[in-house]
Formats: sequence, structure tokens, C-alpha cells
Amino acid sequence: MTTARDRIATARNLLFVPGSRPDRFDKASASGADLVVIDLEDAVAPDDKETAREHASAWLAQGNQAVVRINARGTPWSEADLDTAVEHGCPVMVPKAENPAELAGIAARAAGRCDLIALIETALGVERAREVCATTGVVRAAFGNVDLAAQLGVAHDDHAALAYSRSRVVVASAAAGIAPPIDGVSTAVRDIDVLRVDIAHARRLGFTAKLCIHPSQLALTGEQFGPSPQELDWARAVLGAEEAVTTIDGQMIDRPVLERARRLLAAAGEPHTPP
Repeated sequence: MTTARDRIATARNLLFVPGSRPDRFDKASASGADLVVIDLEDAVAPDDKETAREHASAWLAQGNQAVVRINARGTPWSEADLDTAVEHGCPVMVPKAENPAELAGIAARAAGRCDLIALIETALGVERAREVCATTGVVRAAFGNVDLAAQLGVAHDDHAALAYSRSRVVVASAAAGIAPPIDGVSTAVRDIDVLRVDIAHARRLGFTAKLCIHPSQLALTGEQFGPSPQELDWARAVLGAEEAVTTIDGQMIDRPVLERARRLLAAAGEPHTPP
């Protein structure tokens, strides 16, 4: 049986929907997104925060499923947002994740009912990424490129400027033993070529999913973050070779290579059991 934690760990795309737009909740749910994120934070104006929370609660009460992005700790809305998520037992995306003690406090409040996605989008969050990812309750990290870029004074779509920060989140996730992280948004909603380049860059660094802001971004993210046909052919060849074989196509085959091949097949729904 697939659990909420499994769905978070294996999702390739997460679609944001503003909490102030309940007319879009069902559409988002039917969009094919691996996970829907009801956003109570950046997508909602301060005067609409209370109403947005009520909309989210009413929709979740009907048995619908979504991640809830709460407002950051210290804001007037954070506690009530978290109470709503705990009431419905849904995963929580924690913005401005940079303080392991605060994350641990959220996990304790949730008492095991809500898995956490830590949205790392500040310079301090990047520098503390290892501790953030290792906090109990955190299932996966996400990268907030827009907010981080604003703090650093760089363009949010500048791959070179944010490469260090992205790589640090990838390494921190692996060190903490959690799923590979989720890349940030591509704001050029209608430009599929920009999205394709962004995905290729993120995947090269070790990300395995992306935050999406429009349904038009879902198909490509779902496709491109999965193993390519060439990778699957390679993995099958590696795992189908005789035990004594030490090279394939001129490449050395050892235990880490075998593990990568197994991960690729597992991601495609082809788990391989070692002989």
C-alpha cells in the first residue's frame, strides 16, 4: 500500500494552487499532478489569509488530499495554518525552512500526522541544509529559487548563480538519508523550451522533481524526471550481466554502479531483486 510518505518521496511534480481560489482545487486535483499543494503563503494576500484557510479546510474535509504550504513561523497566520493541516492529517510544506528546532517543533505539534516538506529558500537555510534535512519529520526538501535569489541579489533563473545552493541541498538530502530534493519553479509558464532546460539542469545536479505553477508544466516534468529509455536500457544491461562481468561498453561495473542501475529501474516501476 502506498503511503503519503511514499507519495511525497517519489513525486516528480507538485502543483501549487492558491488557497484563495477554491474554484481551482478540483481542477488541480484532476490535473495529473503527483501532488497538489494548497498555498496559504505567497499566493494569498494578507487580507485573504483567513478565508483561504477556511477554503482549504472545507475542501480537505470532503476527503480530498493535498499538501498545505503554511505561512512562515512568526507570522500571524502560521499557528492556525498548522492547526488546519494537523486537523486533516495532510503533509505540510514549511517555508523559509532554516531552523531545525522550529521544524522539530512543527513535527512535534503534528504528532506524526503530518509529514514535512522543508522549503529551503534562504541563505541560512542553505547553510544549514544538512541539519534541516536531518530533522525528524522531514521527508523531503524543496528548493525555493525565487526567494533565495532575491536575498542573494541574483536572477532566480540564473543556473550558475544558484548552482552552489542547489547542490548543497542535494548533498544534504543524501547525507540525511531522505529522498532527493524538489527543484524550484520555472516562472516562464508558457515557454516549454525554458522548462526543458531548467529540468535538465536540475536533474543533472541530482533533483528528481519540480515545483510547478501551471498545469501545462506537469507533462514534461513527469516525463523528464523519470529515467530515460537509454538509462533504462543501460540499467537492464548492467543488472542482466553475468556476475563475473566487470565492464559494459567500456565502463567499470562495481557496487555503486549496480545500485544506480537498481534505482533507475525502481523509479520506472521495474524493481530488480539481486540474485
